[in-house]
Amino acid sequence: MALILVVEDDADVAGLIQHRLSASGHDVAIARDGEAGVAAALELHPDLVILDWMMPRRSGIQVCEHLRADGAFGRTKILMLTARAQESDIERAYSAGANDYMTKPFSPRELAARVEALIA
Repeated sequence: MALILVVEDDADVAGLIQHRLSASGHDVAIARDGEAGVAAALELHPDLVILDWMMPRRSGIQVCEHLRADGAFGRTKILMLTARAQESDIERAYSAGANDYMTKPFSPRELAARVEALIA
């Protein structure tokens, strides 16, 4: 079981992810914008952060860079889950410190499998 922080501004998507990962036995916290995501990460120190890219107040890339700049999050896994599908976007996410990248729309089963692989 892992503590997973989902930083996603779409309530339906966040709820779907929370439902799927909770059913797998994980504790799931939700933040609805980038600033709230950073604050939640600092408070909770999750095992995994699932980040949307395009969010209010701070983008997922900015959150990723912020967490990677903080030595306390060196072992925290980060999965970008976004509608941005250009090769340059994927490269930028990995350069910012993401461990994995998925595009929307996404399969909840595939997401759960990737989560398990990241936290194993």
